[in-house]
Amino acid sequence: MSATDHSLSRPSGIPDPRLAPLIGIDSLLPAVPPAAQTPQALRSRFAEARDWKPESMLERRFTSREPSDAAVLVPIVLREQPTVLLTVRSARLSTHSGQVAFPGGKRDPQDVSAEATALREAHEEIGLAPKNVEVLGRLPVYVTGTAFHVTPVVALVHPQPSYFPNPGEVADLFEVPLSFLLNPAHHERHAMQWQGVEREWFAMPYQDGAHQRYIWGATAGMLRNLYRFLSA
Repeated sequence: MSATDHSLSRPSGIPDPRLAPLIGIDSLLPAVPPAAQTPQALRSRFAEARDWKPESMLERRFTSREPSDAAVLVPIVLREQPTVLLTVRSARLSTHSGQVAFPGGKRDPQDVSAEATALREAHEEIGLAPKNVEVLGRLPVYVTGTAFHVTPVVALVHPQPSYFPNPGEVADLFEVPLSFLLNPAHHERHAMQWQGVEREWFAMPYQDGAHQRYIWGATAGMLRNLYRFLSA
């Protein structure tokens, strides 16, 4: 897949999620205010013990593979208006190929924590230097339909002059304004029948210049939980 190809790669037989019926958009929910999106506000929120309820944590399983622990980095880039750095997964990958994702992957035996996994994977996948990352905390574990138990590690990231995507894992990089992702007017709900089961997911389509970045599934679910966490 080239850096300009933003199509979704899916295993044979899985329908294109962009064609699934739209069942709702949460435009009546309030957006997270700009004052709650500043670096200091984000640091303070993760330091608190305020109660909140995750919304999206478990997908219906569609594989017989053994569960695996994994972690992703949710990188909030410290620009004048904060952004979230996302990747387009390489078409060569065996799972979730071609999809929009956070940098991350399976936990290695030497990883002492989810944070270690997320930082190592981000460095290996996109060349993000750990020294440029300030970890804020974790969101709840998200279980994918492909049996990955994913810990999202949220962090502030100082912009680098350049990144170095691993072509075997990453086809493209892009950034989305944090304010866009924390506004439920951009949170679509979709559903469709597949393998005899009703499946539902969030999607947050983002127009990135000439490309529409289709953020959906696990990535959108974790972003939805970030919204719930920051709006609690």
